[in-house]
Amino acid sequence: MKKLCLLISVIYVSVSFMGCSREPKTQIPIDEMNIVNVSIENNEEIDLTNWEPSEYETVNNFDDVTMIVKKGSESSTKLTVTFENNTNSECIYGDYFCLEKKINDLWYQVPVTIAGDYGFNSIGYNLAAGDMGEMLVDWNWLYGSLETGEYRIVKDILDFRGTGDYDTYYLGATFTIY
Repeated sequence: MKKLCLLISVIYVSVSFMGCSREPKTQIPIDEMNIVNVSIENNEEIDLTNWEPSEYETVNNFDDVTMIVKKGSESSTKLTVTFENNTNSECIYGDYFCLEKKINDLWYQVPVTIAGDYGFNSIGYNLAAGDMGEMLVDWNWLYGSLETGEYRIVKDILDFRGTGDYDTYYLGATFTIY
């Protein structure tokens, strides 16, 4: 029995010292790393395995057309956005939206919680020149309840001049879940 305990002790000590080598470590270039966990402000870590970087390089570049989150409307499952069109053009927006979360000053798409395909109604809501509009956005069916953090909702809007004659812009509005 003493020999067995001694053997286990020797193996344990040998394995413990294996990590204490003084050989220089090989550094992996940052672009070759497969980073899965990213530290965020409150010293928690978030698993980024299912998170994709934002698809939107540019948002809010449609001069004189804005989208904001209506104050006090945000919750972990829905909010109301307000559109304002201060142009002389007609605009059209639809049901489509995307939610993103800010992690270490970068925007990531919030992963959907449903399995399989999903879609949005193909409908156009008119936003006349000089007009305002509101839209309730409920994402519980697609994203579930959001955790605390800084988010943005992104929606597309068309600068509509006529059938087949329009430009597409993307509007983003930030909000915080506490």
